Amino acid sequence: MLHFKTAYKSKIEKAGRFDARYFYLEDVLQKFNDREDFELIKLGNPKVLKTITDGEHAGQNFVDKGILFIKNSSIKDFDISLNDGFYIEKWKHEEQKRSNLKPKDVLFTTIGHIGSATIVPENFCEANINQNLVKIEINEEYINPYYVAAYLNSYLIKEQINCLFTGNIHGILTYPKIKNLEIVVPPKVFQENIANLFKKAIEYTEKSNEIIANAINKFEEYLEIQEELIDYSKTYSINRDSLLKNNNWIPKLYLPEYTTTLEEVEKKWETKPLVGKDGVAIMFKGDEVGSDNYSKYLEKNDDDVPFIRTSDIYNWQVDQNPDFFIPIEIFNELEQKILENDILFTKDGRIGKTAYITSEDRLIASSGVSIIRAKNIDPYYLFIVLTSNYIGQFQSIQHTVYASTIPHLRESKISNFRIPILPKEKIEELSKMTKTAMDLKNKRKKLIKEIRQTINAYLLS
Repeated sequence: MLHFKTAYKSKIEKAGRFDARYFYLEDVLQKFNDREDFELIKLGNPKVLKTITDGEHAGQNFVDKGILFIKNSSIKDFDISLNDGFYIEKWKHEEQKRSNLKPKDVLFTTIGHIGSATIVPENFCEANINQNLVKIEINEEYINPYYVAAYLNSYLIKEQINCLFTGNIHGILTYPKIKNLEIVVPPKVFQENIANLFKKAIEYTEKSNEIIANAINKFEEYLEIQEELIDYSKTYSINRDSLLKNNNWIPKLYLPEYTTTLEEVEKKWETKPLVGKDGVAIMFKGDEVGSDNYSKYLEKNDDDVPFIRTSDIYNWQVDQNPDFFIPIEIFNELEQKILENDILFTKDGRIGKTAYITSEDRLIASSGVSIIRAKNIDPYYLFIVLTSNYIGQFQSIQHTVYASTIPHLRESKISNFRIPILPKEKIEELSKMTKTAMDLKNKRKKLIKEIRQTINAYLLS
């Protein structure tokens, strides 16, 4: 739709801008000043904002176990990625008290994928943040923090952020810019409606993640691996024939913990290759569509399709609002035909991440992602197997190679992954658990779409 706007010379000179979107946004925001049922207020106004802070700017020393450390890349619209594997020591967390998270803090990214927001759930674990996002404490007496987090993901905020930057600078949201964002304050009843939808989405997220984690634990328990038979040696030797046979000199391929674990699995259970003549699935590649075809959220058409890169796979699902979208024409031309119940498996960058495709997903997978379709095995069970440490992750680590500094897992190696076939009743139990979890994730996706559409329609009507 075309919009016509007259901008006076004095305004252009004062703003130092000559882009139409800047002045169009001015008109949109002015509407709310003219309405009695809305209030327009700066995020930095003390009526809205209690505190705002980012994480420590010095580098962190990460540990295998400790306090969850959340980077800006872990913040998605309406969600937090929990499996990125960054932790800091307890004393460091306590030393950085100002960036300790607490329930109802609003998290907002300031660099990278700028302007993604979510809220810290009531039952969230102890956690800290890096310097590339802020935590915002909202005055609940004036405005609902769940509404604020949802509103910060709205079209109106993304337009405001877009207008803060010109195309020739690297975007960073500084404190003054964040505080200067205009917040539309609707009636309390509307805020409560959004908050209730958001709380329900968080409930679905927490339940589904818990069920999947339990299913993985059960699967690994059902493998009946005897701990005393696993060799945890960190020093070991390999004979010449093994090196020549595998044509691979990567030390982790031969790490005793991985090799002895998989040997014990194969002694105990029938195993089949993932793909091939006797395989349990078929697999095909994602595509690289070229950056010229990327569209961002504000530029995309209604029928454009999310383009899923490896960084867009988190919490066993795909990001509903990734960095880039692809025109429907290219989607139809590529004919990837990713279907419900397919499994995505990353083979570049963050290797071994999995996502299960539900009915709400419509996407194009990038070339760093393999699409796996169960053939003669339950797809929910296969998902748990590929997601587990002992099977999917150990074999991924073993066969990962490095091109310069970039990790890569060949599809031929994924095809040869050994998949253990447990007794029917165990498979059915694990499948039922996983289906329940994915149904909850699908409900969450519907709720997030409803929140986004409700806010955008309400504010832009």
